[in-house]
Amino acid sequence: MGAAGKHVAILVHNYFEQAEFEEPMNALKDAGVAVTVISADKKALRGMKHVELGDKFEADLLLDQASAEDYDALVLPGGAINADNLRVVETAQRWAVDFMDAGKPLAVICHAPWVLVSAGAAEGRRLTSYHTIRDDIVNAGGEWVNQPLVMDDSLITSRKPDDLPQFNEALISLLDRSQADKLSSVGSAVDRSRDEDDDDEDDDAEDVEELRLSGVNIHDEKGDTY
Repeated sequence: MGAAGKHVAILVHNYFEQAEFEEPMNALKDAGVAVTVISADKKALRGMKHVELGDKFEADLLLDQASAEDYDALVLPGGAINADNLRVVETAQRWAVDFMDAGKPLAVICHAPWVLVSAGAAEGRRLTSYHTIRDDIVNAGGEWVNQPLVMDDSLITSRKPDDLPQFNEALISLLDRSQADKLSSVGSAVDRSRDEDDDDEDDDAEDVEELRLSGVNIHDEKGDTY
């Protein structure tokens, strides 16, 4: 059974690093995992390919329509614009803390550990990130490690898109393990008592203008700067 049948949320704001959004989503779906894309901004989303505009996507739900209890794991893609906006959303901070407190897999990559910093959840944790936010993590009391993959209990962190194969594999492995643990605990509960039951679209010009107002330079395919 493994990870198949699990339900994972991918939480973004907007202008996320596209590879860090798309590759985990595809890997999860290939493993039989149901994926829900949740936006803390608006349903019409746009990826980024480093400093260039990426593809358009549509969120399944807005954050205020969703409940963390409905998901077995949470993925936070990076991208500086995305993570810098997501980190100040109090509901997003609570989601990250809730998943960590519940021991559910929380997979965070690139700039997304900013959410943990703002939530006060980096202290005492061993993690990695994109190298430019190392000081933020250290100043928040975290132990920063320059490795492609760092696992601290149910917290999975990676640095950048190059680390995605290990990041995705670790997430699916942790979902496999949590499924096995769940089945084991259910079996033990049945042995102890048979009376107990377990329940449980914007166009390119508008996007470029929005990013330009944020101080971001966008390059076209010829290398010209907007």
